[in-house]
Amino acid sequence: MTEAADSASAIYDIACRKCPRLATFLDGVKKKHPDYHCRPVAPFGDPAARLLVVGLAPGMHGANRTGRPFTGDHAGLLLYQTLHDFGFSNRHESLAADDELKLIDSRITNAVKCLPPDNKPIGAEVNTCNSFLAIELSKMAAGSVVLALGGIAHKAIVKALGLRQAEFKFGHAAEYKLGEGLYLLDSYHCSRYNTNTGRLTPAMFHTVFARARELLDQSTT
Repeated sequence: MTEAADSASAIYDIACRKCPRLATFLDGVKKKHPDYHCRPVAPFGDPAARLLVVGLAPGMHGANRTGRPFTGDHAGLLLYQTLHDFGFSNRHESLAADDELKLIDSRITNAVKCLPPDNKPIGAEVNTCNSFLAIELSKMAAGSVVLALGGIAHKAIVKALGLRQAEFKFGHAAEYKLGEGLYLLDSYHCSRYNTNTGRLTPAMFHTVFARARELLDQSTT
């Protein structure tokens, strides 16, 4: 998949400026930080992965700086350590987009591919970016696991699959079997706020990933 691909089949477009508020905001951030990525952030990992981790959006000094999801910010510390703990990564930390970290049978994407002001995308921006997520989900094999980090990512996944929100309530460690042969697992987002306040502990996060590993192992037996 090229960075700027046919919009009818793309899971990502580095030239996308469909959301005026986000495009204008990124232009301003780029002026202040000319060495930052400041463009839509591509999904990272195995294109044929059976585990897709869906976050909210790039962080200002994380993915928006480095160009790789959850790389360079606090949220990535727990995520990449946990991916490594369960065999989904060859390294326990992500330092830069050009380091030697490789994801194994896993991929990370975001519900919104561009940095939003105050890390809060509005509904119209989530909806506009939803077509990319829908295409990404459509390419996943039956028996795959989609792991939502937070309520907005959860709702974006449900919308992308054309399902009714009322039938799929977000909750930490919630699990759903979806009509497309996919499993949906939920976790609180691994943000600095959630981990510092104890709303999300490493043990809680591990429980969700352990279930993801169990489901994937079952699908290969």
